[in-house]
This record gives sequence, structure tokens and C-alpha cells, in this order.
Amino acid sequence: MKNIKSFARGAVYKLFIPVSFLLLLAGCTFDYGDSSSSENTLPDLVMKNVDYIRVRSADPIARFQAELAERYEKQGLMKLQNFSFEQYGDRGIDVNASGHGGNAEVEIESGDIQMTNGVKLEVESEDIILEANSLAWKDEQRIFSTGVEEEVIISRKNGTRFIGIGLSADARRRTYDFSGLVTGTFIQDDDEEEDQEDTVLSGEDG
Repeated sequence: MKNIKSFARGAVYKLFIPVSFLLLLAGCTFDYGDSSSSENTLPDLVMKNVDYIRVRSADPIARFQAELAERYEKQGLMKLQNFSFEQYGDRGIDVNASGHGGNAEVEIESGDIQMTNGVKLEVESEDIILEANSLAWKDEQRIFSTGVEEEVIISRKNGTRFIGIGLSADARRRTYDFSGLVTGTFIQDDDEEEDQEDTVLSGEDG
């Protein structure tokens, strides 16, 4: 029998979501050579229909695609339009995580990323989908977040679905913290462990 819980409150929700699919965007760099552009407002390099595969020990670990990629050397930025990505599992056979978005700005030095204009992340190995209009990733802190008043949707194929306001997720602690109201339904399948120490629902009332 499925355990179904509905709730409407601020929440901290622990989920096991790998973050390497976000690191993928920060790791996509190329050898461009010297740039002679003198205008900070103009890109030093423009690439169209980019298809980039990262390889480790002869096995592909990730694939990244974008309709347009612009690199700005002086600002230390890479700007992307209509991008998508896949993270592969063992031996580069199975897709562990995938996603897409409208635009992204990658700070090359820090690895921080700002994704906008519709972002969707799907982690197939954990059966988790995250959707938001924008999503920011802080590489050193291992934190990704939305705006404090922005809505985010988290769902699973078993019917779990909840909507929260103001997401801040700590990848090290594997927690999801919402600053505002959270409403939705969490469904626990029969084959999931009965010990729910890794799932915490608590916080402010809406």
C-alpha cells in the first residue's frame, strides 16, 4: 500500500540528487587561443550548434549541447542559449541525469552558473524532476537556489508533486529548504525503506 501525505507548509525535504550535472556546465571549456577583441560588450568567441562530450578514462561522462555559446574573456563569462545536457553513468552507457534551459551564464573562474528562461532537471536514477523559471548554482558552497519569491516544482513518476516558494538546496547536506509556502503530496512506494530519517518535512506555516 502506498503511503500518501499531503502538506501545506514551509519545508525541508531531503532528496538524494547528484550535482555533477550542474558541474558539467562549469566544466565545458575549450582551447580558443588568444583573443584580440577590445570591446567588453562583444564576445571573443561565438560558437553555434555546440555539441561537446566530456570523456574520462576513454568513457563519456557527459554531453552538452547549445544552439549558441559566447565566451567573454575579460568578464570571465560563457553565455549559452537553448542548452541541454546529459550526465552518463557507468561506462557512459546509461543517462543518470539530464536537463535543459533557455539561457545560462557560467562564471569560468568560480564555476558559478545562472540559468534562466525555463529550467528543467531530471535525475532518472532518483526519479526526481525539478522545474523552475531560473536556477542559480554556487560552486564553492555547493548550493543551488531560485529567487526568494520564485516558484519551483519537484515531482516524481509515482505521483509525488509539490510546489514551493524560494528554494535553497544544499548539495552537501542533501536538503531542500523553502523560504515560503510549500504545498503538495508526497507518496512513499512499498519498495522504499520504512526508515524515513532522510526525509524531513518541517518549517513555517503558510
